[in-house]
Amino acid sequence: MSKIARRQFIQLSAVAAAGCMLRPGQEAQAQDMPKVEESDSMAQAMKYTHDASTVDASARANPASEQHCSNCALVQGEDGQEWRPCQIFPGKVVSAKGWCSVWAPKA
Repeated sequence: MSKIARRQFIQLSAVAAAGCMLRPGQEAQAQDMPKVEESDSMAQAMKYTHDASTVDASARANPASEQHCSNCALVQGEDGQEWRPCQIFPGKVVSAKGWCSVWAPKA
């Protein structure tokens, strides 16, 4: 069984709860949604950035070089899209090259 930090567990639980409140079948297209702004209060709280390479590797769990939104379990949409929906930022899209502190590896 994998060990996750208490803070990460709480963050992921909050995301899961928010996802349950969304209405199924009401899927918006990524091109119709606004991009998350790095200045957004939620983005700042999650330390979101459009470019993962600008984040100090020591601030992330290992392997830091492999952490970006396109391989995060919370990002939705099709592989290869430059901007994709994310469960952390409902109704907005994140950069595939981005990163935030809630990054979780795909299973």
